[in-house]
Amino acid sequence: MEPVNGTEVSEFFLKGFSGYSALERLLFPLCSAMYLVTLLGNAAIVMVSVLDVRLHMPMYFFLGNLSILDICYTSTFVPLMLVHLLSARKTISFIGCAIQMCLSLSTGSTECLLLAIMAYDRYLAICRPLRYPMLMSHWLCLLLVGAAWLLCLFKSVTETVIAMRLPFCGHHVVSHFTCEILAVLKLACGDTSVSEALLLMGALLLLPVPLAFICLSYTLILVTILRVPSAAGRHKAFSTCSAHLAVVLFFYGTVIFMYMKPKSKEAHISDEVFTVLYAVVTLMLNPVIYSLQNKEVKEAARNVWDRKWTSKRERALQVSRRGLMCLK
Repeated sequence: MEPVNGTEVSEFFLKGFSGYSALERLLFPLCSAMYLVTLLGNAAIVMVSVLDVRLHMPMYFFLGNLSILDICYTSTFVPLMLVHLLSARKTISFIGCAIQMCLSLSTGSTECLLLAIMAYDRYLAICRPLRYPMLMSHWLCLLLVGAAWLLCLFKSVTETVIAMRLPFCGHHVVSHFTCEILAVLKLACGDTSVSEALLLMGALLLLPVPLAFICLSYTLILVTILRVPSAAGRHKAFSTCSAHLAVVLFFYGTVIFMYMKPKSKEAHISDEVFTVLYAVVTLMLNPVIYSLQNKEVKEAARNVWDRKWTSKRERALQVSRRGLMCLK
């Protein structure tokens, strides 16, 4: 693309996997299938947690919010990425880029806080079982989740506005498949120190701090579980938090691997592929992990499914009976 002089930007070109048509044809069906599984799996968890009264507990309230977050996060970039995999025109408007950047930052940041909140919930449920209903009240659940959403939205709007107000010059080609803020900042020809400082502060607050809180919560949980005299009691206590622990390990493990590995001077296509698979696969596995490792979720899903088909059969019988009565 020809260099652009001046600072007025109407659109960005998302480089993505340009020049790798075979790879794009391979990624399209793969990412489409994983995105569909992510939507259906997380939507099923939200539906089950709402319809089954036995799941009207803090743990499943937080799980439902996590599923909504996963749907929102993948939907900020996967649909457009799928379009670009099949299209020669891989552009996004300036406003569209800002919105995508803000929503991706907000939902990703909120997930970090929500995982820490879920760890705190498990700590109270296992280490303070008698006071758990009072300590983790419905209003506290709403306050924690609402504060996480609003705080991360405010942080993300601030970061996005400061970044997008910078002057841009050059070719306006974003070396990424989304409007990732660090990739966009590389195109700025102004001073990016304020944006970089805000991003560093946000990263420190939303990655190491929640992770340290999660580690502390599970250390206390482990100490409490080891004090349980019976093996059955220890197994039951651990089973209530094993799914969440697996999601935390997978989420933070991939994040640490991506951002702590040595950076090469030139971006490699393998890094881009890994980033796509990380973003899509991680969120696709969350509902799979919870449905496989959580007995209550499996039973609730089975009950909701049975009720659905029972009600359909009853309606069909009623229709057939009315038809017979009319014939008589």
